[in-house]
Amino acid sequence: MARLFFALWPDEAARGALAAMSKDLARRCAGRPVPGANLHLTLAFLGEVDASAIPALRHAARPGPTAAFELALDQLGAFARAGVAWAGCRRPPPELLALQAGIVRRLREAGFALDERAFAAHLTLARRIREPLAPEPLEAVRWRVDSFALVESVRGEGAYRTLAEWPLEGGKT
Repeated sequence: MARLFFALWPDEAARGALAAMSKDLARRCAGRPVPGANLHLTLAFLGEVDASAIPALRHAARPGPTAAFELALDQLGAFARAGVAWAGCRRPPPELLALQAGIVRRLREAGFALDERAFAAHLTLARRIREPLAPEPLEAVRWRVDSFALVESVRGEGAYRTLAEWPLEGGKT
């Protein structure tokens, strides 16, 4: 079994800014920073999936005509029950919403079970926070989203491995 999800990876400049923010926010909220190499925005979480299903996932996830776009994380907040602090979008770009909805729709059509919760565009910066964090504006951290990936959470390593990546129109080739 593999623990899988679809995600957006920030570019190096955004990753550096977010990693620094993660450390500061973890101190502020008495939590643990997410390592810079693990910073991502989840599009669809699959959880435990038999490795034999990975080819079907790769096929189902192929994007429709989705253009590359700019993502701006411009708000800090927290999910108190989950104990995480995050950077998110006050107004997610329509391209992000269309990309995420398309992936979820194609996965469900292929028979994969997904979480029913509404999509909340966010990138987790700190875990196991013990101090509250009210929503607050953030000087936007931006990057051009030109691809998305199928990612495996590697057991016992606290690391992620990209299994497949798809370019968006006008993005990577």
